[in-house]
Amino acid sequence: MDPKILIVGAGPTGLAMAVWLARLQVPFRIIEKNSGPGQTSRAMAVQARTLEFYHQLGFADEIIRSGFRVNKLRIRQSGREMAELRFGDFGAGLSPYPFALTYPQDEHERLLGEKIRALGGKIEWNTELTGFKDTGDQVEATLRNDGREETCRASVLCGCDGVHSVVREAMKLTFPGGVYRQLFFVADVAAQGATNGDADFSILPNEFCLSFPIRSSGMVRLIGIVPRAVEDRKELTFEDIRDHLQQMFDLRIEKVNWFSTYHVHHRVADHFRVGRAFVAGDAGHVHSPAGGQGMNTGIGDAINLAWKLAAVVSARADASILDTYEIERMAFARSLVATTDKLFQAMVRENIAGEIVRTMLFPHVIPFLLGFSAIRRAQFRLVSQTRINYRHSPLSEGTTGDVDGGDRLPWVEGPDAGNFAPLKSLDWQIHVYGKAGQTLRQAAEDRGIALHEFPWSEAAQHAGFERDSMYLVRPDGHVAIAELKQDVEKLRSYLSRFKIAPSSSASPAQFSAATASG
Repeated sequence: MDPKILIVGAGPTGLAMAVWLARLQVPFRIIEKNSGPGQTSRAMAVQARTLEFYHQLGFADEIIRSGFRVNKLRIRQSGREMAELRFGDFGAGLSPYPFALTYPQDEHERLLGEKIRALGGKIEWNTELTGFKDTGDQVEATLRNDGREETCRASVLCGCDGVHSVVREAMKLTFPGGVYRQLFFVADVAAQGATNGDADFSILPNEFCLSFPIRSSGMVRLIGIVPRAVEDRKELTFEDIRDHLQQMFDLRIEKVNWFSTYHVHHRVADHFRVGRAFVAGDAGHVHSPAGGQGMNTGIGDAINLAWKLAAVVSARADASILDTYEIERMAFARSLVATTDKLFQAMVRENIAGEIVRTMLFPHVIPFLLGFSAIRRAQFRLVSQTRINYRHSPLSEGTTGDVDGGDRLPWVEGPDAGNFAPLKSLDWQIHVYGKAGQTLRQAAEDRGIALHEFPWSEAAQHAGFERDSMYLVRPDGHVAIAELKQDVEKLRSYLSRFKIAPSSSASPAQFSAATASG
């Protein structure tokens, strides 16, 4: 049987998409040209919003147990400690996961692969896409494995195949942006010395380097700008910068497990969709590593697209909701690239302004500002991606309290992640903080949508909810409707307009040809 969805690329983006689809029993294939999961740590930061998605899928705690919480960041200047930023649970009250976590990408990929297999799926290694054709009612993809070619017919093709995406190229999308001049390096090493399980940010007049723990005690990730004195060497090795790094961090490096150099790109594709083909993750956008946003943004793309595809191919929503994928995720991608670009440019600029940022702003001004709780909370929302909203989306309506349609559902603490516990259904639901009226109860029952009534509390008020208001919540945990008066007609109109049906009442159906619009 042909899959409904073909996923190209088994990095974190493609794997997260596959796990969500597998949970909803939507037929898919996921292919990867490489022979197995990555063997290097690469992306490390796992942000709170990603952990919230993984809570919905049931394995956030596994990743937390395997990762490292970064409790503090020491800022060093010319080898001397200048300041210390304490993280701990700096997002307390904002998310069930209010901390900074590192978890190596290769281990991350292996865990997601295990979840796919446990749900009855598989990853097809050594299998690459060589081209595809959108016929209007399906996609015909040509796949190659060990020299043998086959044609795979699917309703939708999802390109999660990275910055050099074959899918994006076949879609004839442009990928505007640029490349930073500076040469960067990344290394995983076994070391003894100053890290002690915390992160260090070391600054010199024309360079900087970040060090933080990975995997197990004594394992350290180093990432930074290659020193000018050696950046022009044709065959640059770790030995060229070993002594320099040991002095910057007061480390004794005992073993090098991985070392690579690269240039940083900042690009966003001109579209994320053409007909039945989509791109997600690095295939659609790439930016500086500032803030540890890249992998998490790709996973956010995957979840946003996965729930919509699952609903449409299972006849639980109108095909028009697929148009909102590009609307919602491109706006965030462009904003992120612009923000990280400005921060990155400020850090690497080779003039007096850049030197002021590196030697004054980071070691002195930022630690002072982060001493204020309001600024710490704002910084957490930004870096953790819990601030992402889709207020401009056609799927977002209304406002009540401090919550707008399109906002991530604010978190209220309680057992099993509090009001996030019902999100494990991966389905539409209604939340009321206070008392739900009988008319709303009946409307929810008629439409087969779960209604969750939470007691009104100071915590709910502090989170931004309005007492007795109605909040229709999407499968990805974003608010679709925020309605003060429990307006049942508004709810019915919305559900009818987008032909929303919960999974419990949906019937399987073929993918409509109307999906090719957009």
